[in-house]
Amino acid sequence: MDQSTKRELALKAAQVRLNILEAVHAAKSGHPGGSLSIAEVITYLYNKEMKTDPKNPKWADRDRLVLSKGHTAPALYAILAEQGFFSRDELKNLRQVDSFLQGHPDMKGTPGVDMTTGSLGLGISAACGMALAAKIDNKDYRTYAILGDGETEEGQVWEAAMFAAHYKLDNLCVIVDWNGLQIDGPIAEVMNPAPHDKKFEAFGFHVISIDAHDFDQIEAALAEARATKGQPTAIIMTSVKGKGVSFMENQVGWHGNAPSDEQYEQAVAEIKATM
Repeated sequence: MDQSTKRELALKAAQVRLNILEAVHAAKSGHPGGSLSIAEVITYLYNKEMKTDPKNPKWADRDRLVLSKGHTAPALYAILAEQGFFSRDELKNLRQVDSFLQGHPDMKGTPGVDMTTGSLGLGISAACGMALAAKIDNKDYRTYAILGDGETEEGQVWEAAMFAAHYKLDNLCVIVDWNGLQIDGPIAEVMNPAPHDKKFEAFGFHVISIDAHDFDQIEAALAEARATKGQPTAIIMTSVKGKGVSFMENQVGWHGNAPSDEQYEQAVAEIKATM
């Protein structure tokens, strides 16, 4: 990837982070930590990888994204606003009673949301169904599912993995956000699901491990996933929870807390300094 493209993507990811912070701060609640950790991959997916049409969100041949870790909806809303699915001003209405931007994604109410998620473990199963439907209908769209590392403690994740490999869903790409922290503390201490690479391989997946914040690695991994035939792909990406905000990085307390006015101003200043 040339430096100009990389810089362009970095600026877009920074704006996604600003959008996340704006939404969570306005709501006075939400999940900033795990939203910030997926800013690069969700930026790349919507700007370089996926076929979508903001003017026709239900376009039958679009690529699908299932945010299986639905509590990080601010990240999805942030990129959808940037892509023009709805106005950026709507982000200020996150979690308000009459808003279509609720705490977890709602496919019936929010333009651009492909699957309602929130109960952890369910999203990957829905993604498997979408991928199988494409196979049955001879469609070439691809389905991407973003999972949290804590989410992979759910047994349903592995039932879905078995399903995906059995049906040779090579149009499915599972992305695991490995930031090492969940609401109760470090993943390794709560219920360690590692090693993800060997487990997904055992279930019949092609596995790629990357740095979640490196656009070159994201680009290469997604290209490799597209080129892989006969089996689904799992991308295990090591990330930093709260990435981009110094006092949030690697701090479990920012899994589900909103910044104060002073903290918000500091966070915005830190991100803008990178732009």
